[in-house]
Amino acid sequence: MNIKHFFAAFFIFFATLGSSIGQAGSSELSKNKNSYLLHSPSQALKLEFYSPVILRVRCVWDKEFENEYSYMLKQQEWEPIPVKVEESDGHFVFETERMTVMVDKETFQLSIYDEYGDLLSGEKNEMVSGGAYQDGSAVGATKFLAPDEHFFGFGERMDFLDRRGKRLDLNVGRGLGRPHIIGAYNVLEANYSPVPFFMSTKGYGIFFHNSYATHWDMGASKSQALRFEAEGGELDYFFMYGPDFSKILYHYTDLTGRSPLLPRFAHGLHVGTYSGGTWGHEEMTSTHYVVALAQKYREKGIPFDVLHLDSTWRMFGKNGGSGATSFEWRETFKDPESMFKSLYALDVNMVGLHVRPRFDNGNYLNLLDQAREEGYVYPEDHNQGEFVNVFDQESVDWWWKNGVMRIAEIGAMFLKTDEGSAFGRKANESNKTGPTSEQAVRLHNVFPVAYAKAPYEKFKEYNGMRGMNHTREGYAGIQRYPFIWAGDWPSEWQYFGPVIKAGINIGLSGVGYWSHNMGGFEHQADPELFIRWVQFGMFSPVAHVFGMDHPGYKEPWNYGEKAEEIFTKYDKLRYRLIPYIYSTAFQQYQTGKPIMRALVLEHQNDYNTYEIDDQYYFGDQMIVCPVLTKEAQTRTVYLPEGTWYDYWDGKPYEGKQYYNIVTPLDKLPVFVKAGAIIPMQEAVAFDNKEPFGDITLEVFPGKDAVFSLFEDDGISEKYMEGAYAQTTIETHQEAEALAIKIGTSEGEFDPGVRNYILKLHLDSIPQTVLASGKDLDMISIDSLLSGQKGWHYDEAGKVLWAVSEKVPEDVLTFQIK
Repeated sequence: MNIKHFFAAFFIFFATLGSSIGQAGSSELSKNKNSYLLHSPSQALKLEFYSPVILRVRCVWDKEFENEYSYMLKQQEWEPIPVKVEESDGHFVFETERMTVMVDKETFQLSIYDEYGDLLSGEKNEMVSGGAYQDGSAVGATKFLAPDEHFFGFGERMDFLDRRGKRLDLNVGRGLGRPHIIGAYNVLEANYSPVPFFMSTKGYGIFFHNSYATHWDMGASKSQALRFEAEGGELDYFFMYGPDFSKILYHYTDLTGRSPLLPRFAHGLHVGTYSGGTWGHEEMTSTHYVVALAQKYREKGIPFDVLHLDSTWRMFGKNGGSGATSFEWRETFKDPESMFKSLYALDVNMVGLHVRPRFDNGNYLNLLDQAREEGYVYPEDHNQGEFVNVFDQESVDWWWKNGVMRIAEIGAMFLKTDEGSAFGRKANESNKTGPTSEQAVRLHNVFPVAYAKAPYEKFKEYNGMRGMNHTREGYAGIQRYPFIWAGDWPSEWQYFGPVIKAGINIGLSGVGYWSHNMGGFEHQADPELFIRWVQFGMFSPVAHVFGMDHPGYKEPWNYGEKAEEIFTKYDKLRYRLIPYIYSTAFQQYQTGKPIMRALVLEHQNDYNTYEIDDQYYFGDQMIVCPVLTKEAQTRTVYLPEGTWYDYWDGKPYEGKQYYNIVTPLDKLPVFVKAGAIIPMQEAVAFDNKEPFGDITLEVFPGKDAVFSLFEDDGISEKYMEGAYAQTTIETHQEAEALAIKIGTSEGEFDPGVRNYILKLHLDSIPQTVLASGKDLDMISIDSLLSGQKGWHYDEAGKVLWAVSEKVPEDVLTFQIK
């Protein structure tokens, strides 16, 4: 059959599911809206078309299809789309504008083609006989794979980037067993936030919509076949056609949701503290330590905006110890309410507290007993239960009113929700095992999503502003309740690289807001490791510093003068880059494309990028290359096609080549593409919630380019309704001049009158610099940087500086001749 054709799609409508479309042999096809049902004596296959490029495939054996609420999906129903249905020799054929799906009438094996007639995915050829299958309670599917096919995704994996030829198991949790070095610190078993989704270089993606533990064989057992299997439930997966990875991510996040914007200030530095005493030193905790910590950051001029108190703020309970939450303050915290007031008086924008999902009784609060009596805990096999039943809204409301409100009403504005993996699995810090019923096993992987959702939505309403939740575990859909941190990895060089890999992989899996503990979490950090990790951390989606090493706690001044100096330098640079980072975060909200991006996401057809797991794009314009080796003097970097510039000195490099780059301790290798436009704000100590002031545009010429600067109030969700401004900035090489055009600010937000400061990397001094057709005067650099209009050329740095004022409704164009 020739499947390469074009048609005007149309509906074949049948009023009820039982309306027959076709029948042959033992299979029968019927239709309801966008759902097509194929029956055989023992098997039922349902195809649901959600868009011209998204197909849901469901299969059951000797039972009915389920109709349960999905914690993974953003929405549960979709509008009908045009689908053409035909019957041919031994097949049913379904056709949208972009895909053709052929189903074998006898075996229900699928073949899916793109709009050009090229096979994207099939289940039968001369080497592989695949399709859907059931094996006991397990369900799965086998498909054949192409010789040049490679796979990316699967969530926060720390082991590999390209999964071709690999096996993996996805089930929320980290390695178990002691000692830690062969248990919880096993990067092969790390599964804090698995995502049952992958993208193929063939141009398609598959999302396995099943909350049970899943197992994947991506050509490991048989080089011509891939297989995915769940331990229970029904076979239920979405097939998405791109063909670009960016489009596949767009489709996947259309299904599971995209990251809403964090408050603008949350793109600055987050600081965590054990309040003076980590585990075993709880008697040293105090409110005074917390306030003094914030004061020290301010006195030293180290910008930060968000602070969280980790587990030792609270009394460890009588039943669950450190693994549960009593909501009772430790007696060493004399006046928590005054502590919050002092922190907010120091211009800390948001303060939160660490919790775990199990109730406990304290010295005077007995929330566990109360919750059990009211039935607001999830039942367990041998007791009444301890876990907040986050799947039940009444239980969540009770938890909020009787537990979380005790801290919210005195100043806490968000939670750090830890240990989401303990539901239905052994907890990391104790011998406690959560509920083990069949339903609990089924819900284990989505528990972290519901757990993060509860405080995210409650605090959003209570604070009257955007929500924020800081969580360790996740699954498909966790990006809707940002953000995730990478877990408790020791401060050792061997874990630094895997943490970077985790951030790259989770970005390829639809989760954009991601962080880690700069310098590692456990153990005293080597000062050099601390510095290198901090450099990476300041160029991560969320910048977060926190550790449990006593008494260092990853506070920068505890690792020597050089460490503090470099920490401060990169922190200040991050704050200047917030217009760039925040605009990229808005792009992430719109498209699902993460802030931190694997090179392969942008260069899907460049085989050199398939194994690069220690470099990444930071937004559209930058490639960041952390230094992972102790005492390294150089590191090898790969630059994709195009022309690239060293961000620090402007040296050009031609792409699609490897380079050996000199890496002094204070230098994180960062490269920017030709044509890059990087907006920066003036130096600040914290986010004052006001519109950006003067904006510096750092421009690297060589190619016409466009950047969209996003601005809004930074706090509310009005941006979802269009209350924001976007200013398009363009560079264009004209016949005798380079033009940098700053367009009108379009939208419902007024960014105000400001200066735009042009910082243009230019090899030689220009003859003339114009602003909107008028000559600018040549002035000194000090006059220019103080806000005076004019231009200055720095011969040593080969940088042209120019300044002119702009009102939002006008266009400002710099012309350099």
